[in-house]
Amino acid sequence: MDDKKFAILIDGDNSTKRYIKTIMDEVAKVGTATYKRAYADWTDPRNSSWKEALLGYSITPMQQYAYTKGKNATDSAMIIDAMDILYKDNVDGFCLVSSDSDFTRLAARLREAGMEVIGMGEQKTPQPFVRSCSMFKYLDLISEGKSTEQTAVSAYADNSDSKESIKTPLKSIKKSIDKLIDENSDDDGWVLASSVGTYLQNKYNDFDSRNYGKKKTIELLKDLGYATKVSSDKSTYFISKPRNDALAAADKPKQTAKKKKK
Repeated sequence: MDDKKFAILIDGDNSTKRYIKTIMDEVAKVGTATYKRAYADWTDPRNSSWKEALLGYSITPMQQYAYTKGKNATDSAMIIDAMDILYKDNVDGFCLVSSDSDFTRLAARLREAGMEVIGMGEQKTPQPFVRSCSMFKYLDLISEGKSTEQTAVSAYADNSDSKESIKTPLKSIKKSIDKLIDENSDDDGWVLASSVGTYLQNKYNDFDSRNYGKKKTIELLKDLGYATKVSSDKSTYFISKPRNDALAAADKPKQTAKKKKK
Protein backbone atom coordinates (compact mmCIF):
# COMPACT_ATOMS: atom_id res chain seq x y z
CA MET A 1 0.00 0.00 0.00
CA ASP A 2 1.33 3.42 -0.96
CA ASP A 3 2.25 5.77 1.86
CA LYS A 4 -0.18 8.68 2.13
CA LYS A 5 1.21 12.20 1.89
CA PHE A 6 0.00 14.87 4.31
CA ALA A 7 0.36 18.63 4.62
CA ILE A 8 0.67 19.69 8.27
CA LEU A 9 -0.51 23.27 8.82
CA ILE A 10 -0.21 24.61 12.38
CA ASP A 11 -2.05 27.68 13.66
CA GLY A 12 0.61 29.11 15.95
CA ASP A 13 -1.88 31.57 17.43
CA ASN A 14 -4.09 28.74 18.68
CA SER A 15 -1.63 25.98 19.51
CA THR A 16 1.48 25.46 21.60
CA LYS A 17 4.94 24.07 20.94
CA ARG A 18 4.62 21.36 23.58
CA TYR A 19 2.33 19.41 21.23
CA ILE A 20 4.73 19.33 18.28
CA LYS A 21 6.07 15.83 18.99
CA THR A 22 2.55 14.44 19.41
CA ILE A 23 1.43 16.06 16.14
CA MET A 24 4.32 14.55 14.21
CA ASP A 25 3.89 11.12 15.83
CA GLU A 26 0.17 10.99 15.03
CA VAL A 27 0.67 11.90 11.37
CA ALA A 28 3.50 9.37 11.08
CA LYS A 29 1.01 6.63 12.00
CA VAL A 30 -1.05 7.26 8.85
CA GLY A 31 1.45 8.65 6.34
CA THR A 32 4.33 10.99 5.55
CA ALA A 33 4.40 14.74 6.14
CA THR A 34 5.48 16.40 2.90
CA TYR A 35 4.52 19.92 3.98
CA LYS A 36 5.22 21.12 7.54
CA ARG A 37 4.33 24.74 8.18
CA ALA A 38 3.55 26.81 11.28
CA TYR A 39 1.84 30.20 11.00
CA ALA A 40 2.25 33.10 13.42
CA ASP A 41 3.80 36.51 13.85
CA TRP A 42 7.27 35.19 14.59
CA THR A 43 8.55 38.72 15.28
CA ASP A 44 6.46 38.68 18.45
CA PRO A 45 8.80 37.91 21.40
CA ARG A 46 6.11 35.68 22.90
CA ASN A 47 6.63 33.22 20.03
CA SER A 48 10.41 32.97 20.40
CA SER A 49 10.12 29.74 22.42
CA TRP A 50 8.89 27.94 19.29
CA LYS A 51 12.30 28.18 17.59
CA GLU A 52 13.83 24.99 18.95
CA ALA A 53 10.71 22.90 18.23
CA LEU A 54 10.41 24.21 14.67
CA LEU A 55 14.07 23.54 13.92
CA GLY A 56 13.99 20.12 15.56
CA TYR A 57 11.16 18.89 13.35
CA SER A 58 12.08 20.83 10.20
CA ILE A 59 8.87 22.85 10.30
CA THR A 60 8.84 25.96 8.12
CA PRO A 61 7.80 29.09 10.07
CA MET A 62 5.41 31.13 7.90
CA GLN A 63 5.56 34.78 8.90
CA GLN A 64 2.25 36.59 9.14
CA TYR A 65 2.20 40.04 10.69
CA ALA A 66 -0.59 40.99 13.06
CA TYR A 67 -2.12 43.80 11.04
CA THR A 68 -4.89 44.43 13.58
CA LYS A 69 -4.42 44.19 17.33
CA GLY A 70 -6.48 41.43 18.92
CA LYS A 71 -7.07 39.57 15.64
CA ASN A 72 -5.46 36.29 14.65
CA ALA A 73 -2.99 36.85 11.83
CA THR A 74 -2.73 33.26 10.72
CA ASP A 75 -6.22 32.34 9.53
CA SER A 76 -6.19 33.78 6.02
CA ALA A 77 -2.59 32.74 5.35
CA MET A 78 -3.28 29.14 6.35
CA ILE A 79 -6.45 28.98 4.28
CA ILE A 80 -4.76 30.39 1.17
CA ASP A 81 -1.81 28.01 1.50
CA ALA A 82 -4.11 25.04 2.04
CA MET A 83 -5.99 25.79 -1.18
CA ASP A 84 -2.73 26.27 -3.08
CA ILE A 85 -1.50 22.88 -1.87
CA LEU A 86 -4.86 21.29 -2.73
CA TYR A 87 -4.71 22.45 -6.34
CA LYS A 88 -1.12 21.22 -6.74
CA ASP A 89 -2.64 17.75 -6.32
CA ASN A 90 0.40 16.20 -4.62
CA VAL A 91 -1.01 15.32 -1.19
CA ASP A 92 -3.62 12.84 0.02
CA GLY A 93 -4.64 14.72 3.11
CA PHE A 94 -4.18 17.61 5.52
CA CYS A 95 -3.50 17.91 9.22
CA LEU A 96 -4.98 21.16 10.52
CA VAL A 97 -3.76 22.05 14.00
CA SER A 98 -5.88 24.66 15.78
CA SER A 99 -8.47 25.08 18.51
CA ASP A 100 -10.19 27.77 16.42
CA SER A 101 -13.55 27.33 14.69
CA ASP A 102 -12.43 29.64 11.84
CA PHE A 103 -11.06 26.61 9.98
CA THR A 104 -14.40 24.77 9.94
CA ARG A 105 -15.25 25.71 6.37
CA LEU A 106 -11.69 24.98 5.20
CA ALA A 107 -11.86 21.44 6.60
CA ALA A 108 -15.23 20.87 4.95
CA ARG A 109 -13.98 22.20 1.59
CA LEU A 110 -10.91 19.97 1.66
CA ARG A 111 -13.05 16.92 2.37
CA GLU A 112 -15.35 17.87 -0.52
CA ALA A 113 -12.24 17.63 -2.72
CA GLY A 114 -11.63 14.07 -1.51
CA MET A 115 -8.93 14.92 1.02
CA GLU A 116 -8.54 13.18 4.37
CA VAL A 117 -8.52 15.87 7.05
CA ILE A 118 -7.04 15.20 10.47
CA GLY A 119 -7.88 17.92 12.96
CA MET A 120 -5.89 18.44 16.14
CA GLY A 121 -6.52 20.81 19.01
CA GLU A 122 -7.43 21.01 22.67
CA GLN A 123 -10.74 20.05 24.25
CA LYS A 124 -11.87 23.66 24.03
CA THR A 125 -12.07 23.32 20.22
CA PRO A 126 -15.60 24.20 19.02
CA GLN A 127 -17.67 21.24 17.85
CA PRO A 128 -18.27 22.55 14.29
CA PHE A 129 -14.54 22.32 13.55
CA VAL A 130 -14.22 18.93 15.26
CA ARG A 131 -17.09 17.47 13.24
CA SER A 132 -15.91 18.93 9.94
CA CYS A 133 -12.71 16.84 10.05
CA SER A 134 -12.37 13.20 9.00
CA MET A 135 -10.96 12.53 12.47
CA PHE A 136 -10.02 14.76 15.38
CA LYS A 137 -7.34 14.31 18.04
CA TYR A 138 -7.50 16.07 21.42
CA LEU A 139 -3.87 16.97 21.98
CA ASP A 140 -4.27 17.77 25.67
CA LEU A 141 -5.58 14.22 26.24
CA ILE A 142 -3.20 12.15 24.13
CA SER A 143 0.08 14.05 24.61
CA GLU A 144 2.80 12.36 26.63
CA GLY A 145 2.90 15.27 29.04
CA LYS A 146 -0.36 14.10 30.59
CA SER A 147 -0.23 10.80 32.42
CA THR A 148 -2.65 7.96 31.79
CA GLU A 149 -3.79 8.21 35.41
CA GLN A 150 -4.68 11.90 35.04
CA THR A 151 -6.64 11.21 31.87
CA ALA A 152 -8.46 8.26 33.43
CA VAL A 153 -9.61 10.29 36.45
CA SER A 154 -11.74 12.58 34.28
CA ALA A 155 -12.52 10.11 31.50
CA TYR A 156 -15.36 8.32 33.28
CA ALA A 157 -17.21 11.43 34.39
CA ASP A 158 -20.33 12.19 32.38
CA ASN A 159 -19.00 15.00 30.24
CA SER A 160 -22.05 15.48 28.03
CA ASP A 161 -22.87 18.87 29.56
CA SER A 162 -19.31 19.99 30.28
CA LYS A 163 -17.90 23.06 28.57
CA GLU A 164 -14.38 21.97 29.48
CA SER A 165 -14.50 18.59 27.76
CA ILE A 166 -16.32 17.96 24.51
CA LYS A 167 -15.06 14.47 23.71
CA THR A 168 -17.74 11.89 23.00
CA PRO A 169 -19.26 10.70 26.32
CA LEU A 170 -18.66 7.07 27.24
CA LYS A 171 -22.41 6.58 27.61
CA SER A 172 -22.84 7.30 23.90
CA ILE A 173 -19.96 5.01 22.98
CA LYS A 174 -21.34 2.13 25.04
CA LYS A 175 -24.80 2.56 23.53
CA SER A 176 -23.31 2.38 20.02
CA ILE A 177 -21.28 -0.73 20.87
CA ASP A 178 -24.36 -2.47 22.27
CA LYS A 179 -26.26 -1.70 19.07
CA LEU A 180 -23.39 -3.00 16.91
CA ILE A 181 -23.26 -6.25 18.87
CA ASP A 182 -27.05 -6.70 18.64
CA GLU A 183 -27.01 -6.23 14.86
CA ASN A 184 -23.77 -7.99 13.87
CA SER A 185 -22.86 -10.66 16.41
CA ASP A 186 -22.72 -14.36 15.61
CA ASP A 187 -25.15 -16.88 17.08
CA ASP A 188 -23.23 -16.88 20.37
CA GLY A 189 -23.18 -13.08 20.66
CA TRP A 190 -19.53 -12.39 19.68
CA VAL A 191 -18.14 -9.77 17.26
CA LEU A 192 -14.60 -8.97 16.18
CA ALA A 193 -13.06 -6.40 18.51
CA SER A 194 -11.27 -4.79 15.55
CA SER A 195 -14.60 -4.18 13.81
CA VAL A 196 -15.83 -2.38 16.93
CA GLY A 197 -12.79 -0.09 16.88
CA THR A 198 -13.28 0.71 13.19
CA TYR A 199 -16.98 1.35 13.72
CA LEU A 200 -16.35 3.77 16.60
CA GLN A 201 -13.73 5.70 14.58
CA ASN A 202 -16.13 5.99 11.65
CA LYS A 203 -19.07 7.08 13.79
CA TYR A 204 -17.21 9.39 16.19
CA ASN A 205 -14.40 11.19 14.41
CA ASP A 206 -12.88 12.21 17.76
CA PHE A 207 -12.79 8.64 19.13
CA ASP A 208 -9.45 7.59 20.54
CA SER A 209 -9.08 5.17 23.45
CA ARG A 210 -6.38 7.46 24.89
CA ASN A 211 -9.08 10.10 25.46
CA TYR A 212 -10.34 7.77 28.20
CA GLY A 213 -7.01 6.79 29.72
CA LYS A 214 -6.46 3.56 27.77
CA LYS A 215 -3.66 2.93 25.27
CA LYS A 216 -5.63 0.35 23.27
CA THR A 217 -9.29 0.01 22.32
CA ILE A 218 -9.47 -3.54 23.70
CA GLU A 219 -8.40 -2.21 27.11
CA LEU A 220 -11.23 0.33 27.01
CA LEU A 221 -13.75 -2.35 26.01
CA LYS A 222 -12.69 -4.54 28.92
CA ASP A 223 -12.95 -1.57 31.28
CA LEU A 224 -16.50 -0.90 30.04
CA GLY A 225 -17.43 -4.40 31.15
CA TYR A 226 -17.57 -6.25 27.84
CA ALA A 227 -16.63 -9.92 27.82
CA THR A 228 -13.62 -10.82 25.69
CA LYS A 229 -12.07 -13.92 24.25
CA VAL A 230 -9.06 -14.51 22.01
CA SER A 231 -8.66 -16.86 19.06
CA SER A 232 -6.66 -20.06 19.45
CA ASP A 233 -3.65 -18.51 17.71
CA LYS A 234 -3.80 -15.50 20.06
CA SER A 235 -4.07 -13.08 17.13
CA THR A 236 -7.72 -11.98 17.20
CA TYR A 237 -9.94 -10.62 19.96
CA PHE A 238 -13.70 -10.97 20.12
CA ILE A 239 -16.10 -9.14 22.43
CA SER A 240 -19.67 -9.59 23.57
CA LYS A 241 -22.03 -8.06 26.06
CA PRO A 242 -21.40 -9.02 29.71
CA ARG A 243 -22.04 -12.75 30.05
CA ASN A 244 -23.22 -14.81 33.01
CA ASP A 245 -21.06 -17.57 34.44
CA ALA A 246 -22.93 -20.35 32.61
CA LEU A 247 -22.45 -18.79 29.18
CA ALA A 248 -18.82 -17.97 29.91
CA ALA A 249 -18.14 -21.53 30.95
CA ALA A 250 -19.78 -22.87 27.78
CA ASP A 251 -17.42 -20.78 25.64
CA LYS A 252 -14.30 -22.18 27.27
CA PRO A 253 -12.57 -25.10 25.53
CA LYS A 254 -13.61 -28.37 27.10
CA GLN A 255 -10.82 -30.29 28.76
CA THR A 256 -10.77 -34.04 28.55
CA ALA A 257 -10.78 -35.54 32.01
CA LYS A 258 -7.87 -37.84 32.75
CA LYS A 259 -8.76 -41.36 33.82
CA LYS A 260 -7.39 -42.42 37.15
CA LYS A 261 -5.20 -45.45 37.11
CA LYS A 262 -6.33 -48.27 39.36
